[in-house]
Amino acid sequence: MLILADDHGVAGHLAASLRDLEKDLVPPEIRQALADRQRARNFFTLRLTAELFRVLDRFASKGIEALVVKGPVLAMQAYGDPAMRAYGDLDLLVRQKDIRRATELMITAGFAPAVPLSAIEAGKIPGQYLFSMPDSKLVVELHNDCTLRYFPRRLPLEECFSRQIRVCFDSHEAAALSVEDELVLICVHGAKHFWERLMWIADVAALASRQTGIDWERVADSAKAVGAERMLHIGLRLASDLLKAQLPEKVQAQVQADAVAARLAEQACEWLPAAGGAPPGVFERAAFRLRMRGGLLSAPAYLLRLSVSPTEEDWKVAPGKNGPGFLDAVRRPFRLARKYRRFDRG
Repeated sequence: MLILADDHGVAGHLAASLRDLEKDLVPPEIRQALADRQRARNFFTLRLTAELFRVLDRFASKGIEALVVKGPVLAMQAYGDPAMRAYGDLDLLVRQKDIRRATELMITAGFAPAVPLSAIEAGKIPGQYLFSMPDSKLVVELHNDCTLRYFPRRLPLEECFSRQIRVCFDSHEAAALSVEDELVLICVHGAKHFWERLMWIADVAALASRQTGIDWERVADSAKAVGAERMLHIGLRLASDLLKAQLPEKVQAQVQADAVAARLAEQACEWLPAAGGAPPGVFERAAFRLRMRGGLLSAPAYLLRLSVSPTEEDWKVAPGKNGPGFLDAVRRPFRLARKYRRFDRG
């Protein structure tokens, strides 16, 4: 049970659920194991939070604007507790024009970049700009409208910055996405990973339930702007069906009316028990993404873009070549096929 909770990222939820049960209903070793996990999570969360504000201060000193997404901000918005949600890194939205300066600042701070400056200068766009602290578990990822390729349409980054809010935690404030934009982002993120972990569904359910002032028309407009209406419906459907999230009547009716979203949610539920341990094969993935995007032209275009847009994993095939290359795009579908075809066979 504990291993499965960890795999799904919901050990904190499990601990909270068992805390109020009578002591004789939960073996003492289970209670102790959960307490130990929660203590370790609290310490790690404090380290991440401290590092987050150091990074934000460095960026602010050089005029680099950043928005915090997911991680501690989502934990506060959805659960009211930064240690309630499991997360292992920090995610920030930073404009592409600021990426080089941000990378230089991170290097100066002792972080090792997964994307070297030479690749940035060559115009290569990774899946994220990842930085890790050597001999530590601290990881920071920078994202923007160029890297968030799983959004069907390009994220209107400037609009997201204009709608930003301030979220308070650990006696500090951080700039973050509006609740409406954050809800769409986590639904796209869950869809990217085929909703294989319960944590992503719990986040949608908790955010939609706890934030009673959500502007649902703004949510719909935000999803429509990036072509993620069905992704939003799947996330809300899973949150409602599995975790009994209470949605406004009008929103619930719209979600229920999306028959394709209902079938995709059922398919996601079939994958859910494995917690990502048995991901869908390449053909299942392609079919899911096509139906998730929808549209005779937009769905194939979305799948094609994902299939041929190289990331840093594809660059490693030809080390030393930093220019944005046609061969990287050609190699990518074959790499993905090799990576996932074993699950088709299994």
